[in-house]
Amino acid sequence: MSDQPERIHPDISLILKAWPYTPGQLNVRLIEGLDGEPQIQIRLDLGILQLQTTGRPDGQRPHGFPSYLDYCEHKLEIGGEDPALSDEEEPEDSSEGFRLSEDDCRLLREEAAQYYHRYMALLLLEDFEGVVRDTTRNLRVIDLCARYAQSEHDRRVLEPYRPYILMIRARALAGQALKEGEAKAAILAIDQGLDALRTYFSDLGRPEEFEDSSEAQMLRTMRDALVPKLPVSQKAELKKRLQAAIEQENYELAAILRDELRMLGDTGGIA
Repeated sequence: MSDQPERIHPDISLILKAWPYTPGQLNVRLIEGLDGEPQIQIRLDLGILQLQTTGRPDGQRPHGFPSYLDYCEHKLEIGGEDPALSDEEEPEDSSEGFRLSEDDCRLLREEAAQYYHRYMALLLLEDFEGVVRDTTRNLRVIDLCARYAQSEHDRRVLEPYRPYILMIRARALAGQALKEGEAKAAILAIDQGLDALRTYFSDLGRPEEFEDSSEAQMLRTMRDALVPKLPVSQKAELKKRLQAAIEQENYELAAILRDELRMLGDTGGIA
């Protein structure tokens, strides 16, 4: 009997053939890793991505932190010093003088791409809690770069992704509520997502783009599908919200609530 360890062949052709790539769709599965822990696999045209379900998707710990974002946020908290070297008390204004270099921003973007792959896979797997966690985390990346990046390019380059992330987060919150049988909470999550998108475009000085944005249209479509799931017993509450919307001159919300009441079979009520 040979004492040589068994050689593992590096060719993964058999693995790829056993899981063919399907163009035009996200091919995702959850497997059990060699350590017994769950892993996410994503089938791409050129291979397979395997991601951790929690922590940083590639399992790395930059500078001993759960992610490079955590590392940068900790540097911000302690005034921009290297966490491994600083043992002084936190200054009164820890953000003073803190800046993200071009390399910092590049590493943050590369890391955010990992989380993007994971939260899209988790959405398909209906792990809505994980989607909310990862989208919220990537919004923190955008906020951090927008405020502290040294270069104008790095401050702005991630902003166009914000509407999409807000939309996916709202979908996940709604999906989680539906899993728990809470149609009302799902609609509330979508309304909050729409409000966040409206604020985004308003802050950009382009409020007219909100109506036609693909993200807002996606959430409205989901909302329209959910309205019939509301029990008739909620008509009174909807009427109350409609009255409040009219008093606050929020006519867009009022129109939505009127449509919702009509779909519940209410033809009377507030004019």
